[in-house]
Amino acid sequence: MHFIVKRDVLLKSLNFVQGVVEKKNTLPILSNVLLQIKNNKLSIIATDLDLVFYDEISEIKAINEGSTTTSASILYDVLRKISSNAEINFDLKTENKLSLKTSNSDFSLLCLPTDNFPTFSDEFENKEISLNNSKFLKLLNKTKISISNDDTRHYLNGVYLHLTEANGKNFLTGVATDSHRLSSSSLEIENTSGFNSLILPRKTVFQLCSLLSELSENLYINTSENKIKFSLGNIKLISKVIDGKFPDYKKVVPINNEKTLIVPSKEFISSIERVASVSIDRKEGVKLSINKDNVQLSVNSANTGEGNEKIKAEFNSENLNISFNSKYLTDIASEIENDKLKMNLKDSTSPVLIEDGSDKNSYFVIMPMKI
Repeated sequence: MHFIVKRDVLLKSLNFVQGVVEKKNTLPILSNVLLQIKNNKLSIIATDLDLVFYDEISEIKAINEGSTTTSASILYDVLRKISSNAEINFDLKTENKLSLKTSNSDFSLLCLPTDNFPTFSDEFENKEISLNNSKFLKLLNKTKISISNDDTRHYLNGVYLHLTEANGKNFLTGVATDSHRLSSSSLEIENTSGFNSLILPRKTVFQLCSLLSELSENLYINTSENKIKFSLGNIKLISKVIDGKFPDYKKVVPINNEKTLIVPSKEFISSIERVASVSIDRKEGVKLSINKDNVQLSVNSANTGEGNEKIKAEFNSENLNISFNSKYLTDIASEIENDKLKMNLKDSTSPVLIEDGSDKNSYFVIMPMKI
């Protein structure tokens, strides 16, 4: 195997690979990236067995076909430190030695044979669905904040993607919850045939967000019984889905919360962050004392002190005191696009519905804390 490639072209692909390969692996081959030259194209493949990343680069000069695998992190680190736009000459000298040369650098990387690298069947019977890249990224960003870290309920460790219908329109809806908060976001789609409801694992969600934020190509998705494939130009990401049943989340979405609080979004976030800074571990909740035209925010830590601040607000009911986990509240408020945040409340212990005036297809639910 012998080829020449521009450093920046390969580095972009290897940057995505870093999020897929596991650093600490019982199988050394899984720390490696597969490089393959065939038909004047360079294929790059990385996997952790649950997630597979494919890329194909045609901007290369192929001298000899062939393939090898080498450490993904070391190759990435070497390329990062080589000057931008340098031409790199890759030459597989022996089965376990890959030479990398630029005009003034010379590296030799150890390789493992490709025979041990996992192979994957890429069979998807269902039709592809086309999605708007930036809208799907927005859906993932709004829902990923509520993904659970609790491994005992593995079915909450991802985003539940499913089809919904409202006002005669079809939507792809994403929902995540950790049982303290819930995020839901939907985007309208035309073609809904052949989409299976599924739970997209946390790692896949974060990897996909980094791909979508860097690439502008059209996004196509394709599902099978236990896998999903995302295609963006030459890049493909294939992921196993979480085996489990997502709970009936609609049961926890409040529908009769008639007390509405409206606060300026950015000011609200800044105020929470300021008063919460008196708490070292941010475990203490932030207490909201809500009046007709203002909200007093306070954090009281037995160990480190207290913080209080007042901001203007609009409230349509009698005074109410309610407390929240400050991080959960700022995570949600940060995803609100409108300059005003609307909270629908019932009392100090019931779930609260948070709406975004600029995005009618998204909402959040947060449980109050007992302080």
